[in-house]
Amino acid sequence: MSAIGNVATDPAMLTLASQLLFREAHYIDSQLWDDWLALFTEDCEFWVPAWKAEHTPTANPKSELSLIYYGERGGLEDRVWRVRSGKSVASTPMPRTHHVISNIMLDEGCSAGRLVVLSNSTVHYYRTKNRITELLYGRYRHELVLQAGHWRIAKKKIVLLNDTLPAILDYYNL
Repeated sequence: MSAIGNVATDPAMLTLASQLLFREAHYIDSQLWDDWLALFTEDCEFWVPAWKAEHTPTANPKSELSLIYYGERGGLEDRVWRVRSGKSVASTPMPRTHHVISNIMLDEGCSAGRLVVLSNSTVHYYRTKNRITELLYGRYRHELVLQAGHWRIAKKKIVLLNDTLPAILDYYNL
């Protein structure tokens, strides 16, 4: 299964990728932060680009504006620590979230040890502090790698389609 076409069209690989995305959503919604962080490689990239034109997101997180960018898992771990410790005023109390992942497909660039997964997301979240329900939606691009027999997230890019936000933006509501 080293040919791109074989991996990208293999129903078993699509199922595997889908299950990882569903698991990630479950961990976030259940606030299982350690389980969620364990899905990422140490050198992962977590990126939410900004928009530079009506239909053009920024292309380089190191030289253009991003809504969120972490170049390694340590950034995500720090963010989780802030939420857990109560030092994130915007996240206290934690909102309730519900992630819906759909239209999952494998993209070009797949190989036996690397999957490129495209999907859509809708995230409903309820801010208990002021009893407001918000909705965010966008497109995900995950790059999964096989490490020590387990699939891990090496890159996650979230193109947020409703980026004029009346709310707080953080890892748990994307």
